[in-house]
Amino acid sequence: MNKVKTLIKKDMILFIAAVFACASMFVVPPDIEYFSYMDFPVLGILFCLMVVVMGLRQLGIFGYLSQRLLVQTKNVKPLTLLLVSTVFFCSMFITNDVALLMFVPITLEVFAHSSRKGLIFIIVMETLAANLGSMFTPIGNPQNLYVYSFYQLNLLTFFQYVLPIGTLGFGMLIGLTMLSKNSRIDIALEPTVELKDLTKPLLFYTILFLVCIATVLHFLDYRICVLIVLAATFIADKKILTKVDYGLLLTFVCFFVFVGNLERIEAVKHALSLFLKDRVFVVTVLTSQLISNVPAAMMISRFTTDVQPLLLGVNVGGLGTPVASLASLISFKLYSNSEDSAPGIFLGVFTVYNLTLLLLLSAAVLLIAP
Repeated sequence: MNKVKTLIKKDMILFIAAVFACASMFVVPPDIEYFSYMDFPVLGILFCLMVVVMGLRQLGIFGYLSQRLLVQTKNVKPLTLLLVSTVFFCSMFITNDVALLMFVPITLEVFAHSSRKGLIFIIVMETLAANLGSMFTPIGNPQNLYVYSFYQLNLLTFFQYVLPIGTLGFGMLIGLTMLSKNSRIDIALEPTVELKDLTKPLLFYTILFLVCIATVLHFLDYRICVLIVLAATFIADKKILTKVDYGLLLTFVCFFVFVGNLERIEAVKHALSLFLKDRVFVVTVLTSQLISNVPAAMMISRFTTDVQPLLLGVNVGGLGTPVASLASLISFKLYSNSEDSAPGIFLGVFTVYNLTLLLLLSAAVLLIAP
């Protein structure tokens, strides 16, 4: 029982997804049609991206680059702006959770002797930056990748949907970050690896990343992408394949089963479709607060053709509660496990700033977006 409890605590979203999937099976018993529920292109591309990012992480390239960014900085406010901006832009390409896994530990190290409230403020700003920055690209977070693939969007349309609100969010984020106090700080970080030692493996993973991008842009079939990434990684470093977050992939599978079964219950499908009419954005934001934005995207997408409010809803809806985005839970866990942490204070600060941006951006969407 203790092992089961530990597993549940480790991946609560997967546990919830599995419960939903299993419950729906009692209404719609498993049959051959279950295979049609799966969005294999999303699963394939997500797997390939996770392999590539994990490979780059194992090389130490993220740690090298992030530390090189910090060595010349001497004051708290410029350093905070640098960290927040870097997390924001990195999350567009390496996903929001990886950006936080990179920079929150460095922040904890750099600001180890700073005030508790000051440290919490910076980590909360980084978390906001990761969630807001990741909305700008189809590969920035899992929900974007899913929506982009499910509705067969093109890149121009995607940017038209997200750029206005995303840019406004970035402006608000920088404004909040400027509230940080300024003081002098000494940083003693040395790069852990030499870039010249990484030339060949870096080129290897860069090529694989470009293969993934070509697949996202519909230039390459996802099956070819999976085959290339699997074969190349197995030959070069098969240990990377054991480090991928298969729990996230399984979470997707469980929600595919749950939502697929809902679609086959005509009364539920009809009721949800009627309820969502002209309410997609609001319903998506509220649903994200309870079950997180990835499953919210997967569930609501099956009952509406209104792409823009759904896409904005799952991104803006990543703000708010810690559960709204899996990336937020990552930063909370990293901070909570640090020395002299104050999880209660962190949640308080997190909630204030997240709800503030959530309300402001939601109002902007309802006023600006068509």
